[in-house]
Amino acid sequence: MAELARTPYKITFLTGAAIVIANMVGTGVFTSLGFQVMGIQSGFALLMLWLVGGLIALCGAVSYAELAAAMPRSGGEYHYLSKIYHPALGFLSGWVSATVGFAAPTALAALALGQYAKSVWPGLHPQWLSVAVVLVLTLVHGSSTRVGSRLQIIITSLKVTVLIVFIGAGMVVGEGQPISFLPDAASWQALLSPAFAVSLVYVSYAYSGWNAAVYVTGEIENPKRNLSRILLAGTAVVLLLYVGLNYVFLRSTSIEGLKGQVEVGFVAATSLFGTLGGRLMGGVIAGLLVSTISSMIFAGPRIVQTMGEDIPALRFLAPKSRAGIPVRALLLQTAITLAFILKPSFQGVLVYAGFVLNLFTFLTVLGLFVLRFRQPDLPRPYRAWGYPITPLIFLGLSGWTLAFILRDKPWESLYGLATLAVGALVYLFTTRLTVSPAVSRG
Repeated sequence: MAELARTPYKITFLTGAAIVIANMVGTGVFTSLGFQVMGIQSGFALLMLWLVGGLIALCGAVSYAELAAAMPRSGGEYHYLSKIYHPALGFLSGWVSATVGFAAPTALAALALGQYAKSVWPGLHPQWLSVAVVLVLTLVHGSSTRVGSRLQIIITSLKVTVLIVFIGAGMVVGEGQPISFLPDAASWQALLSPAFAVSLVYVSYAYSGWNAAVYVTGEIENPKRNLSRILLAGTAVVLLLYVGLNYVFLRSTSIEGLKGQVEVGFVAATSLFGTLGGRLMGGVIAGLLVSTISSMIFAGPRIVQTMGEDIPALRFLAPKSRAGIPVRALLLQTAITLAFILKPSFQGVLVYAGFVLNLFTFLTVLGLFVLRFRQPDLPRPYRAWGYPITPLIFLGLSGWTLAFILRDKPWESLYGLATLAVGALVYLFTTRLTVSPAVSRG
């Protein structure tokens, strides 16, 4: 019985799907529309943004599912890029994910939670609430994977239910705005505009997390069977939610009323249900963001822990608790997250981090073709649906977005490349620490 008690808890299909949904539905969908309408005024083009973003995520999910089934180990891009290309590229991916990819979005979601909560309780100190939520969730996920998994299922189920109710209410309440969602010549032209490509960066951030389950592959129950189902089911649910939410936002509030607004959910709820309803919805959205923060705290440390297993200089981050939890990696990510919260000028970091994170997902999906060429006989329990069309769609649309970022956001791109340069120096330093003892012994 004692041995059974120490057996690590395995993540089920339901928990895995909850992690994916919770990672995706966060600050992006409640904040980015206000920036998109500054360059695009067509209702059709604005909804197409979210459909195209969902298509990119779905094509990415089927590609990642094949890689994860063929190489079932936690770590995500770090693991795949290390095996397909070179350990240095895998390290750079893990470096970005560990320093910015999880900690910064977790902090942003926590800060957004504090701001939305303040709309209900004006006397509340949002920053300290953000800190408290992160610490409590870290304690939960650091103590038990089983308890953390059950918490994730419950709060994600509540999130989906609330959003469905909000979408349904938004479609029947109010008179609606004079905006057309049918295509016309101007709408099709907007789809090919630079504004559409740049807006896809915001949408891609809102969809980021569709690959969340691959970071915990080693802890999933029967990953060769369940992982592809988790990725596709979670992404499909979020696509439907996002299109429905943005339809309601646009239907309830004028374009002018949305321009430049960050708290889009609060603005739309106020238009639909009045001041009291808007404040109430602000509190509800704050509660929904708990799910997002929880899922990122759950998944992120698995990357750092996997890096610790492979790189001797980072071996101190590799140990797991008796319950199979990477506690040291979890504490490191929490410390970085709290630093971002207490110094919230980090928001500019997310703009350039989006470029780097998109670059690594691009390289990972490209790796699907490389792996099939190099190891055609490698067992593949799941093969990417629609191959080679689906990964080519992902590469084409992601590459198009990256090209526009390089052209229109050169400084952010340079900052992202500088982040990689620092990571490369850290990699050289850690590998030198690994080689030096061997040389001295020789």
